Amino acid sequence: MKFIKHFSLLIVLFFASKITAQEFKLGKVSIAELEQKIHPKDSAAPAAILYKRGKARIEYDTNEGFVTITEVETRVKIYKKEGYDWANENIWYYSASGSSEKVSFSDAVTYNLVGGKIEKTKLNNEGIFDEVLNKYRSQKKITMPNVKEGSVIEYKYTIRNKNGVTIREWDFQNTIPVNYSEFSTYIPEYYVFNARSKGYVFPNATTVKNNKSITFTSKERSTSGGFGGAVKTEYSTEKLDYIETQTTYVAENFPAIKEEVYVNNMDNYTSSIQHELAMVKFPNQAMKPFSTDWNSVVKTIYEYDDFGPELNKTGYFENDLKVLLEGKNTPDEKILAILNHVKNNVKWNDYTGYSCDNGVKKAYKEKTGNTADINLMLTAMLRYAGLTANPVLVSTRSNGIALFPNRTAFNYVIAAVETPNGNILLDASDKFSVPNILPFRVLNWTGRLIRKDGTSEEVDLMPKKLSNDVVFMNYSIDPDGKVTGKARRQYSDYNAMITRKNISSVKEEEYLEKLENRNNKIEISDYGRTNEKELLQPITETYSFTGSNLCELIGGKIYVNPMLFFTNNKNPFTQDVREYPVDFGFPFLDKYNITIKIPEGFTIETLPAPAVIVMEGDLGTFKFNCAASENNLQIVISHQINEGIVNTNQYEMLKDYYKAMVAKETEKIVLKRI
Repeated sequence: MKFIKHFSLLIVLFFASKITAQEFKLGKVSIAELEQKIHPKDSAAPAAILYKRGKARIEYDTNEGFVTITEVETRVKIYKKEGYDWANENIWYYSASGSSEKVSFSDAVTYNLVGGKIEKTKLNNEGIFDEVLNKYRSQKKITMPNVKEGSVIEYKYTIRNKNGVTIREWDFQNTIPVNYSEFSTYIPEYYVFNARSKGYVFPNATTVKNNKSITFTSKERSTSGGFGGAVKTEYSTEKLDYIETQTTYVAENFPAIKEEVYVNNMDNYTSSIQHELAMVKFPNQAMKPFSTDWNSVVKTIYEYDDFGPELNKTGYFENDLKVLLEGKNTPDEKILAILNHVKNNVKWNDYTGYSCDNGVKKAYKEKTGNTADINLMLTAMLRYAGLTANPVLVSTRSNGIALFPNRTAFNYVIAAVETPNGNILLDASDKFSVPNILPFRVLNWTGRLIRKDGTSEEVDLMPKKLSNDVVFMNYSIDPDGKVTGKARRQYSDYNAMITRKNISSVKEEEYLEKLENRNNKIEISDYGRTNEKELLQPITETYSFTGSNLCELIGGKIYVNPMLFFTNNKNPFTQDVREYPVDFGFPFLDKYNITIKIPEGFTIETLPAPAVIVMEGDLGTFKFNCAASENNLQIVISHQINEGIVNTNQYEMLKDYYKAMVAKETEKIVLKRI
């Protein structure tokens, strides 16, 4: 993808310059800040971050060794009621068994201007909450008191991590303006981090070296008094000098992130800095690499006890697979049989991850597991069947795009079977998935395939085959404008997966009620489905409908949109400039075959002319054909987009395409009395 290459080049541009840190202090809120009614550069902003300063220090503790301490101070201005949510803050932390990460809040105050004087309201214990998010994470949450339009709030929080050296990602942008954001890291020379910047606007950075020292106490045991004498323990204090690298990033007057339709994950384009531990090199010890490049990343992950070794376990399923594979001779037969076996016997517990939760053996026995339990099990079974199968590390859409070599870039794993015609991608965690039709959450640019020898390669996750949505509709119009008809709608591939999910999540009565309301209050009868559970086949819906609000009667004439409730009435792309790629998720074809019976006593006055709209580079095509025959109209319409992701340099063309398509679809047929 050209965009990926372009974006990768863009994000590595890093501006370094001397920075004079602006002076901000908690507790020094000014009357001018409280009097401000709107943001000076964004009058629509409901709130703004006046300043946010963070420091991440890797420090030596005599009892715990090196620990990471992150301290953050924040001041936020509330302009409107819509900005009240910014008076809350949630900070997650690891809370799994054995985790030693803690979050604490302090100096939390709401400031208001009352009678020309500053009124302070401090946060009390009733506004502090500890919530369990899942079995791995919890969060500390505060809700600031006495918040009004015009309030300024301040707070400080500290994250202490005793389990290792990790630096959290720092965002310089948000959905509200950021007047000033500063982030500093203090890293001892024993740790090497890769610092990666992403986004479209960048902070300034400066680096200095600091001389530091560690004082620690060591003990030695010595024996005195001859054989059987007393044992005496001696202690000695030692001092170790080292160099600490301090890097400070400063962003000033960064605009709010703009919400745009068809965006994968706004976080992918938010200005931020990420730090990934690349290697550790202590004195007199061998250097330990972690994530200097993709090969070292995957090697590290593959060697985890809850990843690579799990692929070698086969005893728990061998007897079942021998029976399952009887009579299965082709790769396709084996793949489908094994995929369905795992889907039917092990249910996803809603936890993602590339590391096993229960372990494949326990997951198989207890019939539940996370994505790693399920898909590493799937990979092992495929290998047992004689297929060339390997795990593929993935970052889900909600996790962001894996642009840089680092272990935390991934949070998911699927399976791939290598064939002469390319990879067949599989995910047994979703009951509606089939070969090469992955859950939508996984369609996130590229993954990383890992082979047994530790080598890896990039795998394109984006679908190439069109997913179809084909509608056959015939209807008649009576002289009063009432419409009666039948519709048959067939979905394939990703459209079929989405439809099956929608159908399975609600009762049929509720589903039909939503369908009626969504389609201009029509009344539906004779509803039916075929291939609902035949996942390899397109799913089809059929129904009869009547509608009294589908035509307009003006001056004795009938005006009707030929596509009725399937008409695209609005162009989703209205912005003059598009900052982020358009992400449809998958290429698609929407096609409509419509037959209209004209009421007796009427004839056609106006009929939309045929049209063809073609985008350059075979990006997409729209076709509209309309023909009359006696008292019937035959209309064929197709809308085809051939790429799941459309680059920003193609946005203007896409915008014009949709504008012309909507204009054509909303043209009305006009019927007049004979």
